Amino acid sequence: MTTMPQFIESDSVTQALQSQSWRPQRPSGARRLVHALAAVAVAGLAAVLGGCASDAPIKEAPPLVWPAPPETARIKFLRTLVDDSDLNQDTTASRKVLNFLAGEMAAANRIVEPMGLAVSDDGHRVYVSDFAQGAVFVFDFEKKTSLKIGAPRDPLGGPMSVALDGDENIYVAEAAGKGVQVFDRTGKKLHFITDKSIERPIGVAVDKARGKLYVADTGRAESFEHTIKVFDLQGKLLSKIGKQIGDVEGSFLFPTWITLDAQGNLYVSDTLNSRIQKFDPDGKFLRVFGKRGNSPGQFDKPKGLGVDTFGNLYVVDAGWSNVQIFNARGEMLMFFAGRGALPGFLQNPTSLAIDKQNRIYVGDSLNHRVNVYQLINTTAEDSAIKAADDAKAAEAAKTAEPAKK
Repeated sequence: MTTMPQFIESDSVTQALQSQSWRPQRPSGARRLVHALAAVAVAGLAAVLGGCASDAPIKEAPPLVWPAPPETARIKFLRTLVDDSDLNQDTTASRKVLNFLAGEMAAANRIVEPMGLAVSDDGHRVYVSDFAQGAVFVFDFEKKTSLKIGAPRDPLGGPMSVALDGDENIYVAEAAGKGVQVFDRTGKKLHFITDKSIERPIGVAVDKARGKLYVADTGRAESFEHTIKVFDLQGKLLSKIGKQIGDVEGSFLFPTWITLDAQGNLYVSDTLNSRIQKFDPDGKFLRVFGKRGNSPGQFDKPKGLGVDTFGNLYVVDAGWSNVQIFNARGEMLMFFAGRGALPGFLQNPTSLAIDKQNRIYVGDSLNHRVNVYQLINTTAEDSAIKAADDAKAAEAAKTAEPAKK
């Protein structure tokens, strides 16, 4: 992640970004990539309509990566997760484009409005909460099976974020239910965690090492419950994080999605303040990431969060339909995706999860799917290079100053 952000867009795919001043550094390369995908899709679709799809092999398009060539790629688009059929095939980007253009038959367990994401420690199972269906889908890629928890028999009350504990019990924030429903891996109800102060829970995160459950209570416009509530895993309220509603450090204005890093530090999407706040395991404020704006490192409506194995923070921005990446010091490294319907692009994304192999899952709500990406060509040192480069530039400027005099 040594490069600054590459703003990837296409005239046909991300016009919204153009109107919002997110300009590409290398637009021609990005357009060629998207046009190449479209060309492959159109050619394949023509073959299908001509009755010879079974005979003609599908030509693979170049991988969709960020930043665009000739820069070193850091993020690679892998696939989409839409329904049960994705358990039995690792569908390529080219095939997905064909299916997108030709129209797909809906499978039994099809994602409609993904709002929460979690991944098992071994990376085999992906948990997706679906707000529209009142359910949580469990896709098991090892066993090639799926499970639907909740609807239609016992629908959940506005399921939002999902988190897992050390036994892989499932914690689901129910916005309408005003609490957190807990299930075991088979979908059996274990218990319900709530408190009389909870108004609208959106985000959940489990600190496995410390046995804590964090719940982001988004509250309402007329309330003061814009806080993070901390419970033990049996449901006892331990403390609250957040001062009176507002924009000072440590206060929130509609906090939504949350995540934890390996050290137990808490990150909160302070959505209507257009920033991310970081707290230590004791709830002490540490730093702010970003602010409102339309430039690199700034946000419109930040939502889903995740931390990779190098300690970098990933932030979904529903307004810009992209994911921004920051190092631990709060310096922006790059971003990927952008507004569009083609596989790999996003429309009003919500949630995000990262597994231990640095696969990145993003809930793509208006495209009714989960996009899967992979962090590539990256080491721990890459996250520090921006600071080192800035220090070198400052030193060079300092050295040159006497010469000017």
